Formats: sequence, structure tokens, C-alpha cells
Amino acid sequence: MTEAVAETGTTALGTAPRPFRFAAAGEGNPQEGGARRFIRLAQQAEEYGYDSFAIPDHLGPQVGPIAALGALAVATDRIRIGTSVLANGFRHPVVLAKDAATIDVLSRGRLELGVGAGWLSDEFDAAGIAYETPGVRLEKLDEALTILDVLLRGQECHFEGRHYRVRGIKGTPRPRQGPRPPLATGGGGPKMLRLAAKHADIISVVPVTTRHGKGLLSGITLDKTIEKVNLIKEAAGDRFADIELNWTITAVMITDDRERTAEMALSAIEKGLHPDLEVDVRLSVEDILTSPYVAIGTFDEIAAQIRNVRQLTSMSYVGVFPTQMDAFAPVIPLLREE
Repeated sequence: MTEAVAETGTTALGTAPRPFRFAAAGEGNPQEGGARRFIRLAQQAEEYGYDSFAIPDHLGPQVGPIAALGALAVATDRIRIGTSVLANGFRHPVVLAKDAATIDVLSRGRLELGVGAGWLSDEFDAAGIAYETPGVRLEKLDEALTILDVLLRGQECHFEGRHYRVRGIKGTPRPRQGPRPPLATGGGGPKMLRLAAKHADIISVVPVTTRHGKGLLSGITLDKTIEKVNLIKEAAGDRFADIELNWTITAVMITDDRERTAEMALSAIEKGLHPDLEVDVRLSVEDILTSPYVAIGTFDEIAAQIRNVRQLTSMSYVGVFPTQMDAFAPVIPLLREE
């Protein structure tokens, strides 16, 4: 069990703690009020003080992320906009680079481009898009991120890979950010995290999921998260200090009784009342209370928990799901200058 520790000048991994940043998200799905309310959701996140607003990439009832980013580029002023994350198999990287550069220009340099290997097999199957083996999807993502890195710098790309061939395409328009907009990727498995450590400016540390999109309960513990961050540190080498680590809190429960609320949450999980979780291990109340992915308590207690997560893991970029955006907003000013 990992205990809370006092913050010092460095994190437990030996790096200087990064200032906190906070990410909201939205899909424009019916539960959020549909596409018509999508822009207002991002504007509300900006008013709350979130630093960024991200859009996932699924073929179900949500807005198309590329078109939606274009709308947000002109409908918001300060908040950074991005994807969390695009499925690489849905788009060719040369085409994506063109769209991403355009969005960065239109938003006056506010894009954070998240790209992943694609993980929801049912969507690929339903659309008739090949859902290749994990090894092939990782190979393709590796190549795609290499191509994006060149084109988003406004450079000419010559690339001969196993899956992509690019012969003299120059990245245009030139993005506003230099040397290029930040690239984000992440995952829960060792191979994906090593690939992220090779390419990404922002790495999302997530619980391992099944091929049908369920998160494994064993992956939400603080100890398991520390293992993943240590793997990233080893793989990244000297560039680890330059990588921003992100995680997303999946549940925010405001209460004066943390222990009792954690007991009820654990009971609900064990009864199978959280359909997005696959129960593969028995957790304790303490496991729930220290998990980076669950925020339980008063606003001050949640802020203290997040500080502890940063101290132990070096993670500093805090995301929340759309349904948690309002509940979490009062925590932001408690951590804003830290």
C-alpha cells in the first residue's frame, strides 16, 4: 500500500513537480444535450477555468472530432482544444496532419493532438474497417506519429515504412505553435506506454481495457499507476522530465464522509453496477480512496489527494469526464497556482 507523503522540491521519481493543468471533455452525445449543446459545453469549461477541452473519437452518437475542433477554434478564446484520442486506423496521417495544422492556425495555437492505436473493436467491425492485431496497430501508430512529427513542423516528409509511404509532402499550413503542436498518446499496456515514451509530449496513463472497452478494476490502484509511470520513465530516458503525464478521474463524489462513500462505491462495483468496469480483483476501501481515478471527499480533501498523486507519480495533468465537469470545477482554484 502506498501512503500519502508530504510534497518536497521534487516528486518521488526525482523530477520537479509540474504545475497542475485541468482538462474537461465532451462528445456531443444525447446525454450531454447533443451536438447543439456541444459548443456551449466547451465554453462552460472555459468559464470554469479548465485549461483544455478534449474530444474523443468514436463512431457512435457523438460529434465528429475534426469538424468539432474547427468549430471550437472560433467559438472559444483561451482554452486549449484537442482530441483524446483519435483512432489512428480511421485516418491517414498525412490527411490528419493537414487538418491538425489548420486547426492550430484557426485556434491561434491552441491545439493538443491526441492519437492512439484504436481499441474499440466493435466500431471497426461495424464500419468495415480492418481491426488488425495489437502488434500491427502499434506499428502503424509508431509510423503515423513519426510522420505527424515531421509534417506538423512544416517540414517536407519522406518516409518509407511498412504501412505508410510518404514521398515529398510538405506540412502546410505551418502551425502557429513551435516547433509543432504537442502530440499526446497513452495507454495502459507496456508496449503502448513505451511507444508513447518514444513520441509523445503528453502521455495519458490509463487502466488496461479489454478489447470491448471495459476497464480492468485492478488497473485503477495507485500502486499499479506508479508501476506504469516507472515504465514510462525507463523507456523515455533523458526526455522523461519533458513529458507531461495525464490521467482522467472517472468518478467525482463530493461528501463529508470519505470512508463511508468509498465503502458504498466498492459495494456497487462488486455487485456489477458499473458496467464499464470488469472486476478482476478485490480492492479495499483504502485502494479506492488512494486511486488516482476516483475522487471522493470535500473539495479540500480531493485537492489533497491530487497533490499526493502528483508527488508519488509525477502526473500533473488532471482530466475529468463530461458528467463530472461541474462537480470538479471548485477544486481547480485550490490547485491553480501549484
